[in-house]
Amino acid sequence: MSDKFPVDTALVERLVRTQFPQWADLAIRPVASSGWDNFTFHLGDTMKVRLPSASGYAEQTDKEFSWLPRLAPQLPLPVPVPLAVGEPAQDYPWRWAVYEWIEGETAMQRQPADRVALARGVGAFLRALQAIGTAGGPPPGTHNFWRGGPLEIYADEARAALAALEGRIDTATAKAILDEALASTFAGKPVWVHGDIAPGNLLLDAEGNLKAVLDFGCCAVGDPACDLVLAWTLLDGESRRAFEDEVGADEAMWARARGWGIWKAMIVLAGDNEATKPEQRRVLEALLAERR
Repeated sequence: MSDKFPVDTALVERLVRTQFPQWADLAIRPVASSGWDNFTFHLGDTMKVRLPSASGYAEQTDKEFSWLPRLAPQLPLPVPVPLAVGEPAQDYPWRWAVYEWIEGETAMQRQPADRVALARGVGAFLRALQAIGTAGGPPPGTHNFWRGGPLEIYADEARAALAALEGRIDTATAKAILDEALASTFAGKPVWVHGDIAPGNLLLDAEGNLKAVLDFGCCAVGDPACDLVLAWTLLDGESRRAFEDEVGADEAMWARARGWGIWKAMIVLAGDNEATKPEQRRVLEALLAERR
């Protein structure tokens, strides 16, 4: 999804001023790292404004506003709490939201102080998330790009990327990882899935310790295998083993997790987004290295 809606500080100021006049005098400025799915701006010192960047992310605003207040009290780490939802206006076409601001830097912006401790913390967070009641929770779908659903949805895309990368990567091993993932089906009880457990959504405090988990836009109720890809995007060696121990997943779930990881790595490497290729090449190499 490459066509982002143009959003700048002036637009956000107009939206806030006309819909939430009680906050009209607060300074608005872009955050240091905004991510892809949403534009994010500081609103004063204690709040932030998030606006979907494209139509494919628009459903996530209402989902977070509905579910985060219910999930937050049952989780061991803070998550962003939405305070208000704004309406389409000023030529901006989707609903948007105001959240509490949580101070810190993400694991993409700085190195964690202790990756083993972070791995255990994320694992414990995921186990707590999965233990929350799922009644009425959203199933995987277009609203979260099928995170928590079957990887089969992306099988053709993955195989096309595999063919495009012939001669550039170890396609035999990559195909074996993909085939194992596609052969594994989720037969367990659907649970809450974050959908985007990535370095950019793990907030660290001033000492580099895990402080909060951000961005539930891809959350759903389904197969939690997609939440395990952090094992290769951030962790390695001892920290990866600590994560494996903490989450307690079986081998079939790990096979599906590897499938999610290699699908993403291959489609990025076969695509034209050069900025994200180095990160995904590291993920691919980590996955392939496990087979050597």
